[in-house]
Amino acid sequence: MRHMLTLAATLSALGATPALAATGPFFSLGNTDFVVLLAFILFVVVLIYFNIPSLLAGMLDKRAAGIQSELDEARALREEAQTLLASYERKQREVQEQADRIVAQAKSEAQEAAEQAKADLARSLERRMAAAEDQIASAEAAAVKEVRDRAVTVAVAAARDVIARQMTEQQSSKLIDDAIADVGAKLH
Repeated sequence: MRHMLTLAATLSALGATPALAATGPFFSLGNTDFVVLLAFILFVVVLIYFNIPSLLAGMLDKRAAGIQSELDEARALREEAQTLLASYERKQREVQEQADRIVAQAKSEAQEAAEQAKADLARSLERRMAAAEDQIASAEAAAVKEVRDRAVTVAVAAARDVIARQMTEQQSSKLIDDAIADVGAKLH
């Protein structure tokens, strides 16, 4: 192919000089148009002789086959990518469904825990209320006992004063003697 290009360049250089301008009869080497036509015909003959058109066609066919194989590979890769995309989308849906189930279960467990906490709180309040009622009852009983004791003390003191005012000395001596005898009898 290099030989052909060199030959074509040489012929065109020889035929394109300004001294050989198109003058005279057409079928003369002095006519530039005739020289260009001869160079073109020679060029086409050289191309055909060296089988350049079939070489170019073969190269184009190889290139077309290469492009076709690249297209086929690109289609295969695209189909594989679509398959992977569908697989990942399916996995994403499965993961989302699992996450939704986990969230629902967590909500359910949280609800159950809240209800259990409410029940525990109610039981605790009932125990505290019972303890408070017991403390109130105990305080009431202590207050009633204290009031009774105070009332007895006041009543005894009032009775002593009343008896002391109304009693004579003889009656007082006799009561003392009876009390001593009674204590002596109970101790022995």
